[in-house]
Amino acid sequence: MRRTIKRLNKELEDSTFRQGWIANMTQCYMDAEDQYRNVNDKNYMNRADRHTIALKASYRFLELLQG
Repeated sequence: MRRTIKRLNKELEDSTFRQGWIANMTQCYMDAEDQYRNVNDKNYMNRADRHTIALKASYRFLELLQG
């Protein structure tokens, strides 16, 4: 596991590779927020809503990462 994390950190030094990861994580959040707003019919969100969205986005990102 350490070797994997070390290699990932090395690869993240490449700005193009890094930007790809940032874009994927951001898109996961945006998709989770859109879905949350639609399902819950909300225009404004509180801290608890944002936490729920971030958690769902994190799970989705990991699902995509695992393939």
